[in-house]
Amino acid sequence: MKIGLDTFACDGGKSGVGMYLSELLRRITPSHALFELFGWEYDKFTYSDVAPNFEFIPRCRVKGKTGIALWHIYKYPQFAKQRQFDACLFPAAHRHLPYSSPCPTVGVVHDMAAYWGNIKTRVHLGALLRMVMPNSLRHLDRIIAVSHWVKQELIERAKVSENRIEVVSNGIDHTKFFPRQRNEESVLLIQPFSFRRPYVLCVSRIDHPVKNHIRLIKAFDIFKEKTKFPHRLVLAGGDSNNASLVKDAAAASPWKSDIFFTGYFPTNSLPELYAGADFVVYPSMYEGFGMGAIEAMACGVPVLCARAASLPETADHAALYFDPYNVEDMADRMITVSSDRDIYNEYRSLGLERAKDFSWDKCVERTLEIIYETSTS
Repeated sequence: MKIGLDTFACDGGKSGVGMYLSELLRRITPSHALFELFGWEYDKFTYSDVAPNFEFIPRCRVKGKTGIALWHIYKYPQFAKQRQFDACLFPAAHRHLPYSSPCPTVGVVHDMAAYWGNIKTRVHLGALLRMVMPNSLRHLDRIIAVSHWVKQELIERAKVSENRIEVVSNGIDHTKFFPRQRNEESVLLIQPFSFRRPYVLCVSRIDHPVKNHIRLIKAFDIFKEKTKFPHRLVLAGGDSNNASLVKDAAAASPWKSDIFFTGYFPTNSLPELYAGADFVVYPSMYEGFGMGAIEAMACGVPVLCARAASLPETADHAALYFDPYNVEDMADRMITVSSDRDIYNEYRSLGLERAKDFSWDKCVERTLEIIYETSTS
């Protein structure tokens, strides 16, 4: 059995989707079917560490959303037929898909952010892809949704039949994300950075308005003004849409000297960054799953979460929630968790228990089962 695996739109392994693909590849053993990867030529060595024995076939030299969309629509069917795939997996099915396929297809949908909010707030797919995406999703044989929230959006927005969607939650690697020993050092060294403690952490690409960093900065201003605590705000993530607006807001803050942008932060060092934080804030107005919340919980750090989209489903009862549109409400939760040690310890314990429910091994096992079921049906 030969399975094609599309690596397009996985962001060179640096995004949440890229991490998902890496964890999947890491757990595919020689006893499984033959997998062939295909994608951008510059991604050829991206997954060589986690999948050294997999063949990678470079495709589509034209860069840009329109170019890759056209390749999937017009070139993929012939390519899949030539490679004689028994099935094909699209780990970023919410971004790029073929319109038709000569073999059975399985797509993983991590979010429907391109259809969230109004035209000014959406994550843009490009005109062509946005037009054909709902129909392409309906043409998939099976869809894996990372949350029940995403499943419901697929049913309502893309009109996908419910019986073709299965919810398989993302996992977490507990050998990497776990509580660290808390020492008394005032400065935490995580190459190539040093972080002065205590700090409040937000891990997310800098993407305005969906990730809600500007309201977080305003809430941090209120938190600092009311408490006079020495905390810094660490914003860890690469620049994306309207990042300059977020940085302008930080520069205008009276506490700008306590706001630190790391840029893209190395994935291997993230557990240490989480574990060193006093608490983590997840202010996003839209998430298909909310991986950062679970990662922080697994590291033994209390999580403050926006009551929005899939986040209440993912974090369940183990986070302190706030209205993502209300900076006073957000600041109030920050003050509460930093001032009340009983609440701090309660949500630390609840988070550790909640994180146990998520496993990459379980996620990948069920994903592979769905691929095999689809290829033989």
